[in-house]
Amino acid sequence: MSLKEELNLKKPIALLPHEAMLNIYYTATAIRKDITDFLRKFKLTDVQFNVLMLLKHHCDDNGGLSQGQISRMMLVNKANITSLIDRMEKGQLVKRTAADDRRYNIVMTTARGKKLLEKVEPLYGKEVTRIMTCLNQTEQKKLIKNMEKVRNGINA
Repeated sequence: MSLKEELNLKKPIALLPHEAMLNIYYTATAIRKDITDFLRKFKLTDVQFNVLMLLKHHCDDNGGLSQGQISRMMLVNKANITSLIDRMEKGQLVKRTAADDRRYNIVMTTARGKKLLEKVEPLYGKEVTRIMTCLNQTEQKKLIKNMEKVRNGINA
């Protein structure tokens, strides 16, 4: 179904680049809603899940990441990371430990966080696969390349 039909617009979108951008935005919003609903069953937000995934798959030798590293990987500011880690620590999903240099904390996943991620990650994989099976592998790779082109165009 076209975006015009989905949004019940009376007139077509006049500018093709605008229609393309609105399709990206609308699709991203729909995906985020679906993933938010999925993760809510586990009492997780998408951002908390992303932190747990970063800690599992991108840890330094010390077994954790600094709040600054997490902030850069998630493209959010340090103030947002601090409050996010505060909430996750309160929920016993992560813990902070002082780094050697004492100017920043290392965030590590707790046993509770690891157990929750072990449960959620495979189910999340199935959910993502369900969403994306409308595209074959070649189309998915092309989509990735096209989104990279858009981001490169923004950053040029």
